[in-house]
Amino acid sequence: MQLSLFKKQNEDRILTDLFQAYFDARRNKRNTMNALAFEQHFEEHIFQLYEEIISGNYIPNRSICFIVNQPVKREIFAANFRDRVVHHLIYNYVSSIFEGTFINDSYSCRVGKGTHYGIGRIDHFIRSCSQNYTKDAYILKLDIQGYFMSINRKYLFKKVTEVLFSKLHHIDFDLSLILGLIEKTIFNDPTKKCIIKGSKDDWQNLPNDKSLFTAQKNCGLPIGNLTSQLFGNVYLNELDHFIKRDLKIKNYGRYVDDFVLVYKNKKHLKSLIPIIRNFLSKKLKLKLHEKKIYLQHYTKGVKYLGAVIKPHRIYVAKRTKGNFYKSIQKQNIIVRDHKPTPEERATFISSMNSYLGILQHYKTYKIRKRMLFIHLSVWWWNYVYLSGGIRKFSQH
Repeated sequence: MQLSLFKKQNEDRILTDLFQAYFDARRNKRNTMNALAFEQHFEEHIFQLYEEIISGNYIPNRSICFIVNQPVKREIFAANFRDRVVHHLIYNYVSSIFEGTFINDSYSCRVGKGTHYGIGRIDHFIRSCSQNYTKDAYILKLDIQGYFMSINRKYLFKKVTEVLFSKLHHIDFDLSLILGLIEKTIFNDPTKKCIIKGSKDDWQNLPNDKSLFTAQKNCGLPIGNLTSQLFGNVYLNELDHFIKRDLKIKNYGRYVDDFVLVYKNKKHLKSLIPIIRNFLSKKLKLKLHEKKIYLQHYTKGVKYLGAVIKPHRIYVAKRTKGNFYKSIQKQNIIVRDHKPTPEERATFISSMNSYLGILQHYKTYKIRKRMLFIHLSVWWWNYVYLSGGIRKFSQH
C-alpha cells in the first residue's frame, strides 16, 4: 500500500515537473514551427509525453540537422520540441546534483558563470600569478580535438550513474525513471533518422571530427541539446579535478573544451602538456588538439572566449567583430528577399542579442552603433526595436 502511494506521488510529481520543463523549453523557442505546433495542444502533448515516460515507452523523435558557419563551422542537431521538454526535465532534476561536483572554474552552461565570467577569471589568474604584472607568468591554452564527437557514450553514462548513486541522500525523485530517460538521451543516435536541412555541399570542408555522421561507434553527443552541454561538463569534470588536485595548478579555468592554465614557470607548464595529453587519451579517450597549443608570456596576451586578454585591458577579438558583421549581412539577405517569418524574426533577435551581449561588456559603443545603424538593413526596423540603448533587440 505504501509502495503504491509512493509510486503515485512520484508519477504526480513527474507530471507537474513536465509542465515546468515545457515552460522552460518554450522560453527561447516559442516562435519555432516545432514549438508552435506543440503549443497548440500543449496539455494533450504533455499528458501523452507523461504516459510514455512513466510506461517506459518514451523514444526520442527525429532531429533536424544543419550546418552553421558562425562563429565557426559546426554541425547542429535541433531536437524535436517534445524532446527539448524531456531535456529540460532531466536538467531540472540532476543539474544541481552535478553542480556540487564541479570546480568553480568551469564556465559553460552554469548559472552565474558563462563567457564573461570566464574571461574575468582568466584575467584575475594572470594578475594574481604575476603579482599585478610585476613578476613573470605564463599562459598555457589547450583544446580538445573534435570534443563532442569524441565523447564515449558508455563511459559518460557510467560516470553519470556513479555520481547520481553517490548522491542518493540528496535525491528526492524517481532515480530509476530519470536514469532511464538519461540513458535514452545519451545513447540516442540522431543521425539514424534525422531530417537534413540544406544540401550536401554544406558539409564540404567540415572535418570528420566535427560530424556525428563520421564519429566512431558509440561516440558523440549532438551539439545543440541542453543535455549535451550538461553532460559535456560531467565528462571533463575528471580532467578539471586532475589538473587542480593532482597537477596542483591553482590558476585553471575551462569553458567546454577550451582550457587555460596560468603559472609562474614556463618550463613547468610545458612539462604538463604530455601529462595532460596522456590523461585525456588513457582516461577519457580524447585527443589534445596539437595545432591549438598556445604557451606564451602573459604580456603577449591570450585570445579566449571572443576576447583578447592583455595586461591592464580586455578587448573584443577581431573574429568576434567579423562574425557579427557576417551575421548582419546574412540577416539582410532574408529581409530584402521576403517578409521575415516569426521563426526568422526570433532567429534574428537571438543572433543579434548574442553578439550585443558579448560586446556590451567592453568599450564597443561605436562598434555597435556602426554595425546596427550603418550595416543593418533599414527593413529590419519594421519588425524589431532596440531597448536599453544599443543593448537588446525585441519584436514589435
